Amino acid sequence: MDVLLTEQSGGLLTLTLNRPERKNAVNGDLWRALLSAFRETAHDETVRVVVVTGAAGEFCAGADLGDPEAAATHQYPRMRFIHDVALALHRLPQPTIAKVDGVAVGAGCNLAFGCDLVVASERARFSEIFARRGLSLDFGGSWLLPRRIGLHRAKELAFFGDILSAAEAERMGLVNRVVPVDELDSFVSSWVERLAAGPPLALTASKRLLDSSSSHSLAEALEQEAVAQSVNIVSEDGREAIMAFLEKRDANFSGR
Repeated sequence: MDVLLTEQSGGLLTLTLNRPERKNAVNGDLWRALLSAFRETAHDETVRVVVVTGAAGEFCAGADLGDPEAAATHQYPRMRFIHDVALALHRLPQPTIAKVDGVAVGAGCNLAFGCDLVVASERARFSEIFARRGLSLDFGGSWLLPRRIGLHRAKELAFFGDILSAAEAERMGLVNRVVPVDELDSFVSSWVERLAAGPPLALTASKRLLDSSSSHSLAEALEQEAVAQSVNIVSEDGREAIMAFLEKRDANFSGR
């Protein structure tokens, strides 16, 4: 059985974690498949949007602690490899959406939060469960959480490992939208359609500007904005946007 299902339709690439017997907990094979998919997608200009989701009504139960491969591997090199996966996700130029149903805990929780947008069903549940397993945060949780919800809230989630309902996660600012289970697919599809029709160069630039904002001064951010905007204005998409505005029609962006 393929542990990662990949499906491309138009500009959408859907990556489905596919270990339903383990609530899509990630073993060595799935880590490698995710890393390969993220790295390949980063250079695929036909992909406009990436959706990460899980099979059989669950998102991801985190790293598979029962994986025999993990037990036989020195932990530090293994963790460095897992963190390569987190970096590959972060470095994707395309907008990413986590479509979360069921559990998203541990590394699975941070896999969701590592996406640009998070859409959850009403029955989704999130937890930085590491402390309950005698572990500390990983898969980027120590970097992601303070930026999403502030340091004190991040420490609360890390120290206690509480299970958050989708509604609680939304109130804390960890989730963009919570929708009924039977509307999850259609809602995510509506966002995918809008993003896929958008200007790829400009969306990528905005993503990078926002992701780097906390490490730059205002002056540095303004300089980066100036460089990005200079590229946008002279691009084919920039010219297409102006023509579409003048001709009162929707723009057809090529990513060039």
